[in-house]
This record gives sequence, C-alpha cells and structure tokens, in this order.
Amino acid sequence: MRKLLQLLRSKKGYTSVPLVVVIALAGMMFFVVLWQIIRLITISAGVKDAVQSAVISTSVNNYSNVYDGVREGYSGGYRFSGNSWKSAVSTGNVYSRLDQLLGLQSGSGKHIKQNSDGTEYTVYGLSVNVDNAEFAPSSGEIQQFSATSYITLEVPLSFCGDILPPMKVKLCVKSKYTPKF
Repeated sequence: MRKLLQLLRSKKGYTSVPLVVVIALAGMMFFVVLWQIIRLITISAGVKDAVQSAVISTSVNNYSNVYDGVREGYSGGYRFSGNSWKSAVSTGNVYSRLDQLLGLQSGSGKHIKQNSDGTEYTVYGLSVNVDNAEFAPSSGEIQQFSATSYITLEVPLSFCGDILPPMKVKLCVKSKYTPKF
C-alpha cells in the first residue's frame, strides 16, 4: 500500500499514462459519433431536397393542364373536354427523376445508392398525392393545386458494424403550384 501511495505522489508521470489513454479514446469515440450524426443529417437533407425537386418537376409537368383562375383566386388541373371541364392531373414518374438526380440503381422494389464500401442509402415506398383544387369553389375556403409525397429513407450506420440497426425515416415533401402571372 505504501508503494502505491508513493507511486501516486511521484512526479515521474507514470500514473498519468492510463488517464491520457482513456481521454484520447473517449475523444475519438465522441468524434466518431459526431461524424456519424453529421453524415446521417447530410444524407437525409440531400434526399429530401432531391425528392422535393422531383415532386416540383411533377407539378411543373402538370402546368399545361392547370386552369388559371387568378381572377377568382384559385387554380387547378382541368381540361375542357366537349362542353365541360374535367380534372386532368398526373403524378408523373418521380422515381425516374430521383434515379437521375441521385444516381440510384433500382432493384427488388428499392432504389439504392452505392458507394465504394457498399450501400450508402436506400429509398423506397414512394407515394405521391396530387391535390387538385376545386374548379369553382362555392365555399370561402380556397384550395390550391399541390402535391404531397412520402418516401422511406434507410441509411445503414457505419459505426459498430452490424450491431446497430439502420436509420429509417419517412420523409414528407409538399409542393404547391402558384401561378406566377
């Protein structure tokens, strides 16, 4: 016991080596976890932006069908057919636009982004709902032409191997058509 106390009181530095190792390992773990969180946030933000771009391009593709009721304050996707107006909206092909924007490969119902280490992330379960405004609303509430989409993003974690499950998040992206002129 006396030798241990002398070792702890000595100024030679032998006792600080384990403490330095523990602090260095704790610091490395902190920065690895921080890097992983930043990676997940960056990937999810990039995918959300790409889905938003794809949905907006779907709304723009519907532009030719939009009846412009600026004077009345509403607009919707309608086409004059015969002697009446009929609803005309399309959900487009959002997946092909996503594949083009993000460089995804489709397979087994999922769209996968590959990197040198394997799968970077996977997107699947896309649903697009185009809400058409009423042609001539009788109520005071005016509905706008809009598109809402939901997609599931799955990102495998590159920390602790396969011990931790991948991050799964359902992204919601909305876009509304607003006539410019």
